[in-house]
Amino acid sequence: MSTPPTDDPRTAPEDTEARTPESSGLTRRSMLARTGVSLATGALLMKGRTAQAQSDVPGAKRPRENSAEDTGGRAARQTHLPPGKPGRDYRPVVVPNGARLPWKVVDGVKVFHMVAQEVEHEFAPGLKATCWGYNGHVHGPTIEVVEGDRVRFYVTNRLPASTTVHWHGILLPNGMDGVGGLNQKSIAPGETYRYEFTVRQSGTGMYHSHHDEMTQMALGMVGMFIIHPRKPVGPRVDRDFAIMLHEWRIDPGTQRPDPNEMTDFNILTMNAKAFPGTEPLVVRQGERVRIRFGNLSAMDHHPIHLHGYQFLITETDGGRIPESAQWPETTVLVPTGSTRTIEFVADEPGDWAMHCHMTHHVMNQMGHGLPNLVGMKPGGLDAKVRPLLPGYMTMGQTGMGDMGGMKMPVPANSIAMVGGKGPYDEITMGGMFTLLKVRQRLEGEGDPGWYTPPPGTQAQLAQVDDLRRDGIDVNAPPPAEPGGGRHG
Repeated sequence: MSTPPTDDPRTAPEDTEARTPESSGLTRRSMLARTGVSLATGALLMKGRTAQAQSDVPGAKRPRENSAEDTGGRAARQTHLPPGKPGRDYRPVVVPNGARLPWKVVDGVKVFHMVAQEVEHEFAPGLKATCWGYNGHVHGPTIEVVEGDRVRFYVTNRLPASTTVHWHGILLPNGMDGVGGLNQKSIAPGETYRYEFTVRQSGTGMYHSHHDEMTQMALGMVGMFIIHPRKPVGPRVDRDFAIMLHEWRIDPGTQRPDPNEMTDFNILTMNAKAFPGTEPLVVRQGERVRIRFGNLSAMDHHPIHLHGYQFLITETDGGRIPESAQWPETTVLVPTGSTRTIEFVADEPGDWAMHCHMTHHVMNQMGHGLPNLVGMKPGGLDAKVRPLLPGYMTMGQTGMGDMGGMKMPVPANSIAMVGGKGPYDEITMGGMFTLLKVRQRLEGEGDPGWYTPPPGTQAQLAQVDDLRRDGIDVNAPPPAEPGGGRHG
């Protein structure tokens, strides 16, 4: 199998497989003949859609191109184009903490092999669980294809239960939709099923089990399905990230997620990692960045907030939003069962937080079930309790911000509610939290370390001379003014 390279297509060496029909000595007619596409249909497909056409919702204004209604057939027409190539037809996505699914080409068809199986997965240092995933990964590897590709997926079931794969948001024949009992017989343990269809759209989709999905998705059987346009639309991006949002219930000391949980999720993840286990998104200053978010959480939407930047929301799971309808935000709401894509230019260097803005989604499991002690005055309680419980310390009366740095012992296979190492103090967040690291120069693609703000550009302890110069009396601050309008 070939794993898509990450080379920049602008500097990649010429590859014979990536040549155009003219440069390789093939005519368009012979190339289309190799893939079973008629010359007339191929010419129509090769022409590519315009940006305006790509932003149309397929089937909303008229029958989808090549659909059963459009062609008068019993099913969608399955003609296809030559396989899209990484580095030539698209820039491969970056999947922090994740993986991409490899493929090979057989007679003009991209062939993938997916294996549903148990996976021992680490969510963050100190927390591991036995999950269900694909090809040794939780979440499953990201799938990348190109609009017009013919794809074939072999799915082998090594789970103790039956399963299927649903291609979430993908336009395909009904019998390939993957709903167990409705579109197909479920894949029994030990069986391998084949799915095959032509990709007739572009954008960000997902895939997941659709047999006992409450259990199987809660155990991790989800992944991203990226479809690059055959003809690029919009400004070219330099970095293209894919992030799956998910939530889990893992009680301290246990070894498996609880699929029966409906409301109280205590592990919130980006690409199946909770902070401080999340990898940063590393970009060079001035690069155009795309971030694709998918949300297959059981119950919760996630408003993802990026510090330091405004961005455009450029895609939904229905495809590209027309440029005239894109809008600026600093927080993008990703509903459960949906994808959202944002784009921006990384013009300001630094270490920028990116996280879900539901505040309980940036905490970890050990914060659940604690009594509310905020405002409590323990007095001499600690000294009285320590003869019975050596080392006892009352915590929570001033909030939970100091818990991460205390390194208090926690039960086996669990992690503290908040806390990850920062350059100055503990970062008092956990869960669905990561960093965008923008640098003027990069040495390789790894973590560049912590950012050092230039002098005069960082919050510092106020000095006496500063306070005196600006007439600030810390003991007598001015009263706030009334919020109503002034009269007279």
